Amino acid sequence: MSISEKVVQRLMKQERLIVAKPKRRRYTSYLGEISQAPENIINRNFQAAAPNEKWLTDITEFQIPAGKIYLSPIIDCFDGTVVSWTIGTNPDAELVNTMLDAAIETVADTNDRPVVHSDRGGHYRWPGWLSRMSEANLTRSMSREACSPDNAACEGFFGRLKTELFYPRDWQATTIEEFIETVDSYIRWYNEKRIKIALGSLSPIEYRVSLGLTA
Repeated sequence: MSISEKVVQRLMKQERLIVAKPKRRRYTSYLGEISQAPENIINRNFQAAAPNEKWLTDITEFQIPAGKIYLSPIIDCFDGTVVSWTIGTNPDAELVNTMLDAAIETVADTNDRPVVHSDRGGHYRWPGWLSRMSEANLTRSMSREACSPDNAACEGFFGRLKTELFYPRDWQATTIEEFIETVDSYIRWYNEKRIKIALGSLSPIEYRVSLGLTA
């Protein structure tokens, strides 16, 4: 005996039966208060008068048929430039530490010492991160627990990336390596070509050039 889908729906409605849909868990690196958190210096003030005053960081997850991929960037509050980034298949210490090393390299020959703001994830409390921050004389800042608005500008970058690149496409036949290359290319385009109204319809790099801040 076969029963049509409409009949099943009608019977379920009569009996007030609902099919539970599992809620997809959002990626989080929070491991509890494993060490004392620094002050929330940024305190939702994402404005900066010059480059390398305030940096924001976080990790976002992408899930495609081929597997999960993680992006860890550092965003400059001055103009939204992605200072450095790493993309990989493991949200581990190497992912964030390699990103931080690359960001520190960009200010190594300057007097710039940014405040680096993150959420309360374990990555930003592990010895590798702490030693790098200390050696580079950078200041730590952390969001309050489970308070994504405290890092809203970084979350906003993730939202734009996913809206413009990730959600509109079918990744069914895409390998992890191809996906990583695609995200990497997007970020380079974002820095160099993607215009922002707030920057006078210039990209972050074009904006800096217009101010004489980069060659």
